[in-house]
Amino acid sequence: MTDNTDTSYQQRTSAKRLSLFSLLFIALTAAGLYAVYDQFAGRSISFDSKLIAPQTLAAVTSLLLVYFVSDGLRLHFTLRALGHRLPFPTIFRLVFINLFFSNVTPMATGGGFAQIWYLHRHGVPVGSATAATTIRTVLAVLFIFSLTPVFLLTLDAFDGQSIAGDVGSALAVFILLYLGFFIILLFRTRWLIGPLGGLLRTFNRWNLISNTRHKHWQFKAKREMLRFSHSFGDYLRGRPLFVALSVVFTALFLLSLFSFPALLIYSLGYDIDYLMSLGLLVVTTFIMYFSPTPGASGISEGVFGSFFNDILSGNHLILVIVSWRLITIYLGMIIGLFVLQKELIQSRRKSG
Repeated sequence: MTDNTDTSYQQRTSAKRLSLFSLLFIALTAAGLYAVYDQFAGRSISFDSKLIAPQTLAAVTSLLLVYFVSDGLRLHFTLRALGHRLPFPTIFRLVFINLFFSNVTPMATGGGFAQIWYLHRHGVPVGSATAATTIRTVLAVLFIFSLTPVFLLTLDAFDGQSIAGDVGSALAVFILLYLGFFIILLFRTRWLIGPLGGLLRTFNRWNLISNTRHKHWQFKAKREMLRFSHSFGDYLRGRPLFVALSVVFTALFLLSLFSFPALLIYSLGYDIDYLMSLGLLVVTTFIMYFSPTPGASGISEGVFGSFFNDILSGNHLILVIVSWRLITIYLGMIIGLFVLQKELIQSRRKSG
C-alpha cells in the first residue's frame, strides 16, 4: 500500500513540475517574442499568405519529414551499433517524447532521462540506453561546436559583433573544454570515476547525503560508469556500417533543422544566402545549448531576432520566428505530449 502511495505521490509531483515548466516555457516564449517585436521588428507584424501557399506547404512538409525521420534513424543506427534493435514505431515514438521533455525542462536534462527511461522500458539495459542517448547527443554537439567557430570567423554577418570579437578567445577555450570533457567521457570514462567518487565523499562529509546513501551512490555511480564505458566500446566495435550511418543521419538531421529558416525566408520572396542562413542558425543553436530556460524559450527567439533582423523586414521577423519554432519545436512537443500520455497509460496498465 505504501509503495502505491509513494508512486502516486511521485507521479503527481512530476506532473506538477512538468506543468510548471510548461507554463514557464510559454511565458518565456511570449517574453522573447515581445522583446523581438519591441527591439528588432519595429513593433510591426503582419501575416503573409505566401507561407501557406501550396508549394511552401509541400516544401516544408517534405523537409519536416526528413527532419523527423533522420532524428529517429540516428538513434536507430546508434542502437544497432550497440547491438540492440527496436521496432521503428518504438524508435519514432521516442523522437517525439524527447522533443517534449527536452523542451519543457531546463538545459534539456529531462530529455536524456526520459529517453533512458523509455529505452529501458523497452528492453535496453540502462548502461546501453545511457550510452546510446549520450552518443547521439555528442555526435550532434561535435558537429555544432566544430562549425560554430568557423561561421563566427568567416560570415560577414558577424563582423564587428562582440560574440565574434571581444569574447572570441574565451569562446574558443570554452568550446575546447566542452569538447574535451565529452572526449574523456567517451574514450576515458574511467578517469571520471575518481572525481565523481570524491564529489560524493565531499557531499557525505558535509552531511548532504547519509552514509547509507553515500555507499549506495558510490556503488551505483561506479557500476553505471563502467557499463557506459563498456557500451561505448561496443559502439566503436559495432558494425562500421551502423556507426557510419549514425553519423550520416546526425548530419542530415542537423542540416534539415538548420534549413528551415532559409526555406521560410525564401518562400516570403527574399533573396537569401543559404550558407549565411545556415551559419546564423548554427550559432543560434550553439547559444541555445547553454540556455537555462526550458527549451531555450525566450533566448532562442531573442537570438534569432538579433541575427536575422538585417535580413528580414520588421513585419516578417516575428512571423518567421513563430513559424520556425512551430515547425521544429511546438509541433513535435504537442505530438510528444500525446505519445507520452499513451505510454504512461500503457505502463500503468502493465504495472497494475
